[in-house]
Amino acid sequence: MAEMNRRVLLKSRPQGEPTLANFDVVDAPIPEPKDGEYLSRTIWLSLDPYMRGRMSEAKGYAANVNLGDAMVGGTVGQVLKSRNPKFKEGDFVVEYSGWQSHAVSNGAMSMKLDPDAAPLSAALSVLGMPGQTAWWGLMQIGQPQARETVVVSAASGAVGSVVGQLARLHGCRAVGIAGGKEKCDYVVKELGFDACVDYRAEGANLFKALRAACPKGIDVYFENVGGAVQAAVVPQLNDFARVPLCGLISQYNEMQMNPGPDWRLLLVKRALVKGFIVSDHFAEMAGFWKEVPAAVKAGKIKYREDVVKGLDNAPEAFIGLLKGRNFGKLLVQVSDDPTRR
Repeated sequence: MAEMNRRVLLKSRPQGEPTLANFDVVDAPIPEPKDGEYLSRTIWLSLDPYMRGRMSEAKGYAANVNLGDAMVGGTVGQVLKSRNPKFKEGDFVVEYSGWQSHAVSNGAMSMKLDPDAAPLSAALSVLGMPGQTAWWGLMQIGQPQARETVVVSAASGAVGSVVGQLARLHGCRAVGIAGGKEKCDYVVKELGFDACVDYRAEGANLFKALRAACPKGIDVYFENVGGAVQAAVVPQLNDFARVPLCGLISQYNEMQMNPGPDWRLLLVKRALVKGFIVSDHFAEMAGFWKEVPAAVKAGKIKYREDVVKGLDNAPEAFIGLLKGRNFGKLLVQVSDDPTRR
């Protein structure tokens, strides 16, 4: 049987939490590249919280996935055929091919990768969108100053882990919030955070536990979660604190808005809260490329991958992501990575 293009489609829109019934796995003929295009096979697929918003009909900052279309997502692939002079057979590329085993692209949003510079998968984690999100939000909005306290929720995740390590490199006290002892131990012992609060273990005591970890208050809060975690943080912000608003993963499956912290406190504290979408700033990443790759290579910024094998397992892995089941950057290995030894 000839090789086919395996695709994961959006079958129906979730009502609350996504389920396996919202997805459809199908086979289709592998497309042929036209003039100016290339065909690639997907090696790595990134799974990220923003994908939940794309499954909805609600208006967001980017186009939603149409029913019957492949789910969107960042990928790393290898060029199989090319009719584009900028890409040749065998090249490795980071692209946006979505949840499918093969894809055709004109290369406008693609970038060639050097497999000797870093593992290919890093282009979807610490050296890709999550790492750039962490750097932009912290450095451009948070503007951390030495000896300030930086708190980040989802601290063991692909974004939060980089935020805390960057904060430490810039002379700050880094405090993480994560779910479970294993994740908190990793954040402190492996990543070098000063402290980490386990929101699952603390429950109603989260406010007190956070105060104990941040005796001088909080100067920068990198927001990834929302909900009860946010409610415990906001009253402890210092005057003129900065809050890079990156995500609210605890609320993505909610059908209606839940009560939150008293936002009047943000007025009293004259705090800056700024939402941002990192794709708006991809052209402004000179500082990221100057600082982060070198820090990763030197071992000053570490990262962790949570790898699921097989495209068919992407829907279940994505559902788990929204429930916090992953530990580190969640990736699907769609096909063989010849650079991994």
